[in-house]
Amino acid sequence: MIYTLLVNSSPASGSGARSACAFAQAAIARGHQINRVFFLDEGTTTGSAMAVFPQDETDRLAPWVALADNHNVDLVLCISSALKRGMLDNTEAERYERNAATVHPAFTVSGLGQLVDAGAGADRLVTFGG
Repeated sequence: MIYTLLVNSSPASGSGARSACAFAQAAIARGHQINRVFFLDEGTTTGSAMAVFPQDETDRLAPWVALADNHNVDLVLCISSALKRGMLDNTEAERYERNAATVHPAFTVSGLGQLVDAGAGADRLVTFGG
């Protein structure tokens, strides 16, 4: 089965982003495919290269990076949601004349069409977070 995941919640609040990553790992372990994870609204902060979590909390970025690196999962941040939250890749940082990118390189910034495309190519679209 091919899944597309939609993550709407921040990794810093609630468990939606963590649950989505755990679901993706479990699905892959069972032989399923994750064709894309699309991050919308507060979910876009999942791709922050700048977030630092306290030592007594688990790293919220590393599991996503491992998923992308080890299983070729496409991680996409909604561009309009990302820009509102200061999430810029290199292209957007240059376009808006900012000093640096804030998005981890494992993530791409793109439009909502990426969600539609992924959903059309999947057997199931699973949503996590409000």
